[in-house]
Amino acid sequence: MSSLVAARYSVGLDYHQDFVQVCVLDEAGKVVTNTRVPNDWRRVVAAVPAGGGVQAALEACCGAANLADELVEQAGWSVSLAHPGFVARMKQNPDKTDFSDARLLADLLRVGYLPKVWLAPADLRELRRLVRYRQQKVNERRNVKLRIRAILRDHRLQIEEGKPWTKKWLRRLAFDQIGGDSAWILEQHLASLQRLNGEIQEIERRLEERVADDALVRKLREQKGIGLITAATMRAEIGRFDRFRTGKQLARFCGLTPRNCSSGNRQADAGVIQAGNPQLRAVIVEAVHRLTRFDQRWLKLAHQLKRRGKHNCVVIAAVANRYIRWLHHTLQPEALAA
Repeated sequence: MSSLVAARYSVGLDYHQDFVQVCVLDEAGKVVTNTRVPNDWRRVVAAVPAGGGVQAALEACCGAANLADELVEQAGWSVSLAHPGFVARMKQNPDKTDFSDARLLADLLRVGYLPKVWLAPADLRELRRLVRYRQQKVNERRNVKLRIRAILRDHRLQIEEGKPWTKKWLRRLAFDQIGGDSAWILEQHLASLQRLNGEIQEIERRLEERVADDALVRKLREQKGIGLITAATMRAEIGRFDRFRTGKQLARFCGLTPRNCSSGNRQADAGVIQAGNPQLRAVIVEAVHRLTRFDQRWLKLAHQLKRRGKHNCVVIAAVANRYIRWLHHTLQPEALAA
């Protein structure tokens, strides 16, 4: 009596806002179906033949993580997110269609060559939205300040009282006689600046409540030079430190490792790699700037690099690289439990 083995399907999902292209391959790589269905997890599941295990892949994009969560929780599928940039480089055809994109994802998953990215839990994605929303407001505030500065330069005004953007400085600015439409525009900018300051404070209050019970954020804030914003940003963008096998992998994810630019006998670096989240790299670099002012361990490393003739930007990047590797070792689960 022969035993029947359930077929295992590899499913490629080309995600769009209104529909999903579903390509199903069997274990031999034969196309079982390649069809378009509405963007609903039930319709996606219905497009795959029943009776076999399913592993699915879709490119990481806006909304893809939500669909992946539904397929994992509701249908019990194994779902992987793919890196869109690497998938595009692996195509052997210059043409682009939903049909071919879905099949490529299914085939890469089937043979084990899918360039996967981490599917962050839903609560971490919510924290990520909050952190990025704060950064959007900070960017808006910076732009308002630049516009105010532009008006002052236009009118050749220099305010000597107090440091810029303090209450005293802003009060003096409000009493300066500019006149005309410029005065009205300046008033609007000052009102916008006050509003944005209040909004950022409210976001930070909400952020403090959001991470109050997070063990990793608490451990991060115990480190020198790391405050609420730095800790929350690292938690939101990195997620878990132990998902990286080495500190070098984590540093590369953060965009803090040098890019190799070698050819033949020429061996050279070309600055840090242009990868990773810019906001994550920025908060780490800011933390290192603080550390190199008062922490002897990192201050000593910075002095050693400067004595070797390294530029200050190179020094900070090198210290940040070493620092994030040290954090990777420090914040492993066993260290957090201690």
